[in-house]
Amino acid sequence: MKIRRALATAVAAAVTAPVMLLSVTPAFADTKPVAQSQNKSSKPTIKELEAAAAAAQKAYEEAVKAREEAQITVRKAFEELSKDSHPLVAADNAAKQAAKDAAAAKTTADQAVTDAKAAIAALPADATEEQKTAAATALSEAEATATTAATAKTAADTKAAETNDAVQDARVAAARAASVADKALDDALAAKIAADAALAQAKKEAEEEGEDCEPENDLTAKVTGLPTKLVAGTTTAFSIRVTNGSDRHMDEVITYVGVHATDKSGLKDTGKFFRLQWSSDSSPKWKNVKDDYIDAVGALKPGARTDLKMRLTLDKATPAGNGVAFIAADFFNEDGSCGGTPGADMYEFDVKAAGSKPGKTEDAKPKPAKTTKPGGNGHTPQGSASATPATNGNLAATGSSSATTSIALAGGAAVVLGAAAVFVVRRRKAGAGA
Repeated sequence: MKIRRALATAVAAAVTAPVMLLSVTPAFADTKPVAQSQNKSSKPTIKELEAAAAAAQKAYEEAVKAREEAQITVRKAFEELSKDSHPLVAADNAAKQAAKDAAAAKTTADQAVTDAKAAIAALPADATEEQKTAAATALSEAEATATTAATAKTAADTKAAETNDAVQDARVAAARAASVADKALDDALAAKIAADAALAQAKKEAEEEGEDCEPENDLTAKVTGLPTKLVAGTTTAFSIRVTNGSDRHMDEVITYVGVHATDKSGLKDTGKFFRLQWSSDSSPKWKNVKDDYIDAVGALKPGARTDLKMRLTLDKATPAGNGVAFIAADFFNEDGSCGGTPGADMYEFDVKAAGSKPGKTEDAKPKPAKTTKPGGNGHTPQGSASATPATNGNLAATGSSSATTSIALAGGAAVVLGAAAVFVVRRRKAGAGA
């Protein structure tokens, strides 16, 4: 069926999509057909989008090359800064030696003062005036030398601190150059994926015909037992209950289950370490989830429900990081009508390294969108934890939370935001035919 293929393709692409995906075109913020939400004359053509995608690809390739060159430069800079022959390092070493010498000179001068005072105290009671004058003169000269040595030591210590700061500043500057190159690459990747997504969307819309599938608020898919913390090397069991709370018969119901994760940096997709399986009363043998869809629900009468058993296995090599699971359901009827849950509920979880103790944990809760009434703008306030569409069919503005923030700010992958955005966009233009 067309809707199923569209969603599978869209969500797979969105796994690496950046936050920019949400602002590529007004169509990504509205589940209505593009022709109804913007002026046709302002809509970019496929040719223009192809040119933009090509330009973004070229910019990305140049950014990759620039980062590689920056990494080489930075590595060389650090190697040079580890050598005594480097001007800054040589100056720092000299300043440190001068400070050491000045400290030794001050110690010697201070001892001379102590000795001069001791000599005065040791003068005999019948010492001559000449002896007393000589001893006093020796003490005065020793004190003057000690004062000069203390001043010299202070100056040497200050110089040593300055040269040390110069070396450290050079290292920080080198590291900053690498950071700038990394940021430029992240931005280029974001622009590239956004451009590719916009082009794919435009091509898909050009191909698709037929009526939109309508959201069905009373079709629900709820998760139970998925904890907020998962440990690498373990298997977690949970369940999904799909309920037809409407008064309409649904000839075929399928469930969407998308699990995505990255390491702590948010730049590395760790999905290859995950294995998601399902079973049900009618299909008790465990099966791998393919293309994020489960075709096991079948028909649901009004008010009927069914449960799917799930288990998620994390390989021992799974890096610590963050993850999300998107859960939704769609239905198709023989008369050509179709629809599904208004959006994909998002369940966040942390991934702990193998052998970790998860400590106290609780079941992950779905992140709902702000409900808006007809005539509203369907907007969720900035900072809210929502990546699902509002109940009037508009995609809510996506906010942040513990998992989504670290992933999104990394700039490399909007695992949370991109998947939800494309999920809704792809769904709205699906037809009923296979």
